Amino acid sequence: MNTEEEKIIILGCVQKEQKKQELLYKKYFGYAMTISLSYCSNREEAREIVDDTFMKVFDSISTFDLNKPFKGWFRKITINTAIDTLRKNKKFMNHLDIHENMNHIPSIEMVDQLTIEDIYNMIARLPDVLKVVFNLYEIEGFTHKEISTLLNIPESSSRTYLTRAKLRLREMINKNTN
Repeated sequence: MNTEEEKIIILGCVQKEQKKQELLYKKYFGYAMTISLSYCSNREEAREIVDDTFMKVFDSISTFDLNKPFKGWFRKITINTAIDTLRKNKKFMNHLDIHENMNHIPSIEMVDQLTIEDIYNMIARLPDVLKVVFNLYEIEGFTHKEISTLLNIPESSSRTYLTRAKLRLREMINKNTN
């Protein structure tokens, strides 16, 4: 679908045309699901995030600037919806029982043996708060200050969660490659 076709679909969504909403949903469902799965623990929760995302998109699509890329706008809504869902479910209120294990850092050769699927699976196994902070900082490029505002946690907690996420990932890499 080219940008002109996408603009026609978006304008149809602004007019609340059900067919255009269905087209947009079909085009972006997989994308939203991928993002959602990177922020939650299971498919049911991810599906809830996707559904909530599309409700927000359809409610606010009239504010979208057609001169800007839709995908980035959509991604931001999906991420914020995932964070809102986790916050609503109080996923950030739980204290993490982390054993700080300073195992050796995996070698480049060990990491090279991993596939992208292996890495995504490891990230998915992180506790929710670690996964969210890791994704926001390392994948989305948010600063610790932005993360602290989004998650309503102290900036120092964001740094701590990122450090813990990286430690957990190192442990998983060591187990996976030994």
